[in-house]
Amino acid sequence: MTNHVTIVGSLNVDTTMKVKRMPLPGETIAALSKTNAAGGKGANQAVAAARSGAETAFVGQVGDDAGGKMMINDLKNNNVDTTGIHVDDQAGTGSAAILLDESGQNSILVYGGANQQLSVKEVEDARDQIAAADFVIAQFETPQEATLRAFQIAKENGVKTILNPAPAHEINPDLLKLTDLIIPNETESAALTGIIVTDETSMLMSAAKFAQMGVRNLIITVGAKGAFYCTQDGYNFIPAFKVNAVDTTAAGDTFIGALSSRLKPDMSNIEKAIVYAQRASSLAVQKLGALPSIPTYDEVVAASKNN
Repeated sequence: MTNHVTIVGSLNVDTTMKVKRMPLPGETIAALSKTNAAGGKGANQAVAAARSGAETAFVGQVGDDAGGKMMINDLKNNNVDTTGIHVDDQAGTGSAAILLDESGQNSILVYGGANQQLSVKEVEDARDQIAAADFVIAQFETPQEATLRAFQIAKENGVKTILNPAPAHEINPDLLKLTDLIIPNETESAALTGIIVTDETSMLMSAAKFAQMGVRNLIITVGAKGAFYCTQDGYNFIPAFKVNAVDTTAAGDTFIGALSSRLKPDMSNIEKAIVYAQRASSLAVQKLGALPSIPTYDEVVAASKNN
C-alpha cells in the first residue's frame, strides 16, 4: 500500500556556511565554504516522504522571485505535487542561514517571508489534496491558523494528522485536540510540557501530559540516542543507528517524512516505521545539505541489508 501524504509547511532557500567552530559573541571568523540549496522543514519532510515512496503533495507559499521558482522546481523534480503552492507577490521566499561546524552541529537563523503569509484561504484552496491524504503533516514555520484549518479539513475527511512542533512555542489548544500524533525532539517536548526529558519515567510523564492536552500518540526524538514512542497500545524506546554525522540539518525532517511513508494510519506498525525512519535519518546526517542528503527508499533498504 502506498501512503498519500500532504505537507502543510515551510519552503526556504538554505544558505549553509561551514566553519571550524561556532563564533563567540562579537567574534568574526572565516567560513570554509558556502552553498545554497532548497530547504525548509516542510520541503525537507515532503522530499523525505516522496523519496521513500509516498504520494506527496505540498501546501505552502513562496515569493515571486528566483528562490520561489527554485523551490517549486526542486519539489517537482522530487515528484511532489506543487499545485497547492501559492506565489505571494508581496513577501519574498523564506530563507535560512545555517552555520555548520566540523562536528556536524548547526545553528540556524530563519527568515519566514512568504511562509508567514500562508493563510486559511490558501489551505481552503488545497482542500482536495488534504482530503485525499492518509496523513497531513505540519510544523511551526507557518502560521498556526493555517495549520488549524488544514487539520480541521483532515479530520472532516478521516485523515490522520501529524504535528511537528518545531520551532517550539505556545500551541493553540484546539490544534492539539485535532492532532493524532505529535513528534517533538526532547527540547521541544520539554518546552511544551515543562517536563525535562532524561529517562523513561520522564518520557512517560511527557506522554501523559500530551494526552491531557488532547494528543494520545507521541514520538520524542532524542538525537543520536534514538526515539521514544507512546501510543494507546504501548510504548518503547528505539535506539538510533550509530554513524559519523557530517551535517545534522535535516535529520529530524528526514525522520518525520520517512516515517509518514511507512506508518499505517492505525499506527499498528509504529516500531517498524520508526526503525525505517531512523535508518533514513542516519543516512541523511552523513551528507552535507538538507534536500541533497535525504535518501531514497532503495538507499534505506540497501543500508538496512548491509548492517
